[in-house]
Amino acid sequence: MLRAAVELFNRKGYDATSMGDLARELGLTKPAIYHHVAGKEQLLGLALDDALDELTAAVTEASREREGTTAYGRLRAVVRRSVEVLVAHRPSVTLLLRVRGNSEVELAALERRRWLDDRLAELVADAVAEGALRGDVPPALVSRLLFGMVNSLVEWYRPDGAYDTATVADAVTALAFDGLARHETPPDRRDR
Repeated sequence: MLRAAVELFNRKGYDATSMGDLARELGLTKPAIYHHVAGKEQLLGLALDDALDELTAAVTEASREREGTTAYGRLRAVVRRSVEVLVAHRPSVTLLLRVRGNSEVELAALERRRWLDDRLAELVADAVAEGALRGDVPPALVSRLLFGMVNSLVEWYRPDGAYDTATVADAVTALAFDGLARHETPPDRRDR
């Protein structure tokens, strides 16, 4: 039921989707749906939790200092993990990225997203303090840009497409932390 609701919310928009639409989509009656959930907002909450729970766990784990790890290493790992989580929960993440705070459920999800941004920014700041990252870009901006790159996958990534999850996770991590520059200076750029 949740998967169908998320697909319908993404296709029609949450506000434009009725419980009658969901009942038709599932081939059920509205009372049959209400037997399982209190309403559309509960389904939205479950979908947004699906989008956020695993990412929250990954960011929480990465935020913990552990012997033998660096903030930089934990930051790279959590960016890679966020790609994997997004791919695994793509329909719910797509829905999450469309919420605007029109209800208590949406406001709570947006608050959770801000918490994730803040934790990632703290991890970036710790990696800067270690000397592993440049310090001329504000950590909060770096956090937003990292999540922005990962979140853009909802627009184009398809599990049955040209790239598997590992390839995309590796590419996002490499671009975010190693950039596009070649490791040796190309001949046409040596004199610049």
